Amino acid sequence: MWIISEDIFEPKSQHHKETIFTIGNGYLSTRGAFEEGYPADSRATFVHGMFDRVPIAFTELANATDWLSLIILLNGECFSLDSGTVESYDRHLDLRTGLLIRNVRWRSPSGCVATLKFERFASLEDEHLLCLRCQVEPEFDGTVEVRAGLNGNMDNEGIMHWRRVAQGQRDSIAFLHTRTRATNLDLALAMKVDSDQTPLETAFWDVENFPTLSQTFTVKRSQILSVEKFVGIATSRDTSDPVGMAVEHAGKAINWESAFEAHQQAWAQEWKRADVIIEGDDEAQIAVRFSLFQLLIAAPRHDERVNIGAKTLSGFGYRGHAFWDTEIFMLPVFTYTSPHIARNLLDYRFHTLPAARAKAKENGFEGAWFAWESADTGEEVTPTWVPDFKDKKKLARVWTGDLAIHISADVAYGTYQYWRVTGDDDWFRERGAELILDTASFFGTRAEWIEARNRYEYNDVIGPDEYHDHVNNNAYTNCLAQWNLETAFTVLDWLKVKCPEKLTDLTERLNLTEVRLEKWRKVAANMHLSVKPDGLIEQFDGFFDLKDFKPADYEPRTKSMHEIFGIEAANECQAIKQPDVLMVQYLLHDHYSGEAIRANYNYYNLRTDHTYGSSLGPSIQAIVACMMGYPEDGYEHFVRAARADLRDVRGNAGDGIHGASAGGTWQAVVFGFGGLRLNAEGWKTSPHMPKHWKRLSFKFFQHGKIQVVDIQNPSGAETGNTS
Repeated sequence: MWIISEDIFEPKSQHHKETIFTIGNGYLSTRGAFEEGYPADSRATFVHGMFDRVPIAFTELANATDWLSLIILLNGECFSLDSGTVESYDRHLDLRTGLLIRNVRWRSPSGCVATLKFERFASLEDEHLLCLRCQVEPEFDGTVEVRAGLNGNMDNEGIMHWRRVAQGQRDSIAFLHTRTRATNLDLALAMKVDSDQTPLETAFWDVENFPTLSQTFTVKRSQILSVEKFVGIATSRDTSDPVGMAVEHAGKAINWESAFEAHQQAWAQEWKRADVIIEGDDEAQIAVRFSLFQLLIAAPRHDERVNIGAKTLSGFGYRGHAFWDTEIFMLPVFTYTSPHIARNLLDYRFHTLPAARAKAKENGFEGAWFAWESADTGEEVTPTWVPDFKDKKKLARVWTGDLAIHISADVAYGTYQYWRVTGDDDWFRERGAELILDTASFFGTRAEWIEARNRYEYNDVIGPDEYHDHVNNNAYTNCLAQWNLETAFTVLDWLKVKCPEKLTDLTERLNLTEVRLEKWRKVAANMHLSVKPDGLIEQFDGFFDLKDFKPADYEPRTKSMHEIFGIEAANECQAIKQPDVLMVQYLLHDHYSGEAIRANYNYYNLRTDHTYGSSLGPSIQAIVACMMGYPEDGYEHFVRAARADLRDVRGNAGDGIHGASAGGTWQAVVFGFGGLRLNAEGWKTSPHMPKHWKRLSFKFFQHGKIQVVDIQNPSGAETGNTS
């Protein structure tokens, strides 16, 4: 199960399918729009790090020059799915190789018939090379004209980010050089067009901001014409001469076969590390591979100053901004299967420490408070206002940038998990330790001492459940902050033994005085958490007193409870977007008994907006259900995560891939159904597989060595080896 396919074109689902058929290589991604275009399409290519300014949202990834543009004329008639007759159609994406193929048999308005095959891939072997091929099999004698272009007239849903700098030809390779309007980042694309027949006519059209190479061929019935378009791409983030670099990469492409072979071999190495095998459930198998593919094509392999946005690089949603989604949902996939990528993502956080420190200082705190929405610099880019759910003419205040403090603990958690799994002491000494210590500094100063209650609290915050804002003592926030502070002492002890010189350096630079460290100890030891005798944790102060919520009372529906209730009413109800308490019990599972986790699962599961709430919640609930020995319940949650994009269950997949859901799908399989846990002795599994699953197999790295897990059902017996 490696193929994502469709056998009919439905214009109403066009944007969803553009997302599903996104291809990429970790440097950029291109949505699955048609080469020839289609009315109201949402065509886009996003390149890591290429941000430009925008009103309200501060900054966004700028939709790059369209490299796909390929116009085909059959006897002078322009091929298009919105004209003539589509007599057959199919499109499929091979996840093994990232090759997208579309086959169309088309009859023109005047009756010319031809079968066209389009293929494209973004080279994983050479991230600066993009390849496209079109094969035309005419059922007539006449001419076929091919117009290959580089379209610089792209926008972000109406916002223009690029201005033309230069265009032209170098040794028959056309190029276009553009620059972002505010941030002055340069982008260059260069294209070479080859064919298997000698063209009757060849021309270069120096159209402003849209250089085009045109070739016209004489064709005969059933004689296949093949045209290949190779595009080199580079930015000023890569080199001082992006045009030269783009021309070089386009020019060195010898032919389709050799470029694809190198690309295919690179993908084989990726899947050798990351593949997950599920026998007995075709939907689960394709879903987990699709999730892995979408993460792998968004993952920076050679750039440590970019992150993966919540919508990866696949759509306009969230404008390319990164959230806690990376550290908690996506990062574990790479930590366990591709540590070199995980390290790059954490390096991004290290490089944005200055912005995190500035945010903390501006708000009167010490240490590092990371931006809720982060872009190129790490400065806070969360919009302050957005259109209201119920009345788009009104604006609603967005509070996450002001109140979601748990993001700093999320970064610290991802950092510590990476170190624990990989054993990368060198990186941790130079960068990871500082991330954990400076986030601890933030939580040490952000905590409030409440004399009357003899405890520390974090008040006026937003937890992961964003249906409730301005709450006090959110359980997730308090527990992760406490963990962050306690872990800081583990780090200090390690540095004292292993790296005393680094300890001295960090102590001086971060001002880790004994007075400050003693404050950390007091905050961690006296952190407030409301827990009932049976282990039930109150999500935040007063949650148990809110109006109860029964999802069945609001079915059927196609909206989230946030939209149905409105912001104020949602704050006064127990409907939750995602279960904060279950999230923390998953992350810190060693801190809780099975009985306590079960009590919270049974309570919060009934109050979660599963279908239309957050796409982040279902995978975590699947894992917790498996921890409780409820694999069939876990499977229900897992399916929600697995279908988030493939079936567009929330109706918003057209905005881009739900990256956190993709990462959560992998976690649900490995940590939930597979029951993988690391321990002092190495690792073990406690499988809780759905009854219909016959086998589950996956690999992961532990301290640089690859581990192989193979679980058979129904016995649950596990076999593993290290190689």
